[in-house]
Amino acid sequence: MIDEPHIPFEMDVLYEDERIIVVDKPHFLATMPRGMWYRQTALIRLRERLGEPDITPAHRLDRMTAGVLVFVRDPACRGAYQMLFQNRQAVKVYECLAPCRPIVRPRYGTVTRIDPPRPFPLLRRSHIVKERGVLAAFEMPGLVNAETLIERGEPVSLFPGVKPCMPMAGGPRPSAVPVCRYTLRPHTGKTHQLRVHMNALGLPIVGDDFYPCIQARRYDDFSQPLQLVARVLRFTDPVTGQEREFVSRQPLLI
Repeated sequence: MIDEPHIPFEMDVLYEDERIIVVDKPHFLATMPRGMWYRQTALIRLRERLGEPDITPAHRLDRMTAGVLVFVRDPACRGAYQMLFQNRQAVKVYECLAPCRPIVRPRYGTVTRIDPPRPFPLLRRSHIVKERGVLAAFEMPGLVNAETLIERGEPVSLFPGVKPCMPMAGGPRPSAVPVCRYTLRPHTGKTHQLRVHMNALGLPIVGDDFYPCIQARRYDDFSQPLQLVARVLRFTDPVTGQEREFVSRQPLLI
């Protein structure tokens, strides 16, 4: 059996009260136990740090995605906060790094320019399927179940430590393809939605080892994080009615 390696990134608490705890999850840390990962998950780290075994996630982030993550510490309020996310009442804003080049036409789904003839912002809509036991999600014909508003920012310079070669998977070759900062506003929450939508546009996110193709990575290799961060989370607190906004401080490699 493979020993669970220590993930060498800290998880800061952005906010806490008697009902919720909001953390800034680092890359590589799963939201909750799955597969070989148990203690090195956001949930177990938080339970052990605070000595509160009833803490439960209100929603989830992919293991490879960093950013704002909400946990519920009061069991009586658990349903209220979880329904907030299930009913899509929370506003989420993500940031990523991806190639700065013209988009390609996706095989499935639609692309709608919001301010033509400008290429961005655009609305990407498609039908995404994630099969149990299969690592990558995929698009296929069908009723739209995934929708993302995508905006492109200015080109940025990659951090010097990033290897200048293509398998940073989604990572373009920095010497050949400029990299831009993109803002992603998902209107739905399908598994790997942002990664699938960006890849289908010919803009795979830097560091993505699933899209456009699955890349082998050692389980204890934390050298090339996916450049995707859940940057901002806004919602109306279902218990107090207060407007909440939380902002991640997790960096992108610029």
